[in-house]
Amino acid sequence: MKKYLILFALIMSGLVLFAQREYLPVPEDLEHFLTTKTYVVLEDSPLSDFNLEIKQAMAELWNITPFEYIKLADFPSKSQDANASFLYTSIVNFEADKTKSRYIFMHLSLGGQNLGIDDLRDLANVPLGYYGVDPDSYSYKIGVFLTFMQNHVMLMKEKPEIISANIYKHYNDNISEIKEKTLYLTEEELDKEINTAARIKQNYPYKFRIVSREEIKQAVLDQDENVVFLHKVGPEGKKLEARCYKIIIGAADAKFYYFDFHKVNAKNPDGFLLSDLKKLVK
Repeated sequence: MKKYLILFALIMSGLVLFAQREYLPVPEDLEHFLTTKTYVVLEDSPLSDFNLEIKQAMAELWNITPFEYIKLADFPSKSQDANASFLYTSIVNFEADKTKSRYIFMHLSLGGQNLGIDDLRDLANVPLGYYGVDPDSYSYKIGVFLTFMQNHVMLMKEKPEIISANIYKHYNDNISEIKEKTLYLTEEELDKEINTAARIKQNYPYKFRIVSREEIKQAVLDQDENVVFLHKVGPEGKKLEARCYKIIIGAADAKFYYFDFHKVNAKNPDGFLLSDLKKLVK
């Protein structure tokens, strides 16, 4: 079970909320979501990268529900609105994780009468980064994840049989399509076994490039249909036993082509592994 820590900078109360969630959406939730207004919860910082990116992305990409921006301070009361849905970020750890590792997640959730923000029902959530990393490492991908969430909701609505606790593994059915694309990888996200072009070529016969974050950002801005890229979320070498998420995403279609995670240890470092690369070839 996950434990979510939604840290609200409410100066007057110093509110810190802990929530236990284990929820799978049902078809009625998905139908109801399409009738809601989506409230985008902005972070308090005037320099927030999330605020900047989410405002641009919502204006350009969001077409599934009407939306409005709200302040963090208004979130607790608004969360009880049964006709509302919410987009927001939180700090997440996992109940069984003795390392107390924390991750930044973006959520799309339903509100409800008598539901506090502890109890919001997630329709989708995605890991953006490890808590404490520079937001520059993921902020430019927010629009991609926003599009993914919309598409994911519609996919669940059309195919409710795929809904499960490990629903994102469903997207591994798309692995075979990667060979038709160019796989963009950044050196810092790769395990040392595969952190050079020569090492990758030994195990991956399809098109790839080792690129900079700026090149991935440009592929996203260009809506390059020929590019898929790796999004890695891990403890950046700071903790063993923390989770390392690995997602391969389409720069244009925002589709997940691969999703997995592993626990970081001596044999499985924090990064995209040789074993991951081999799964893309099968």
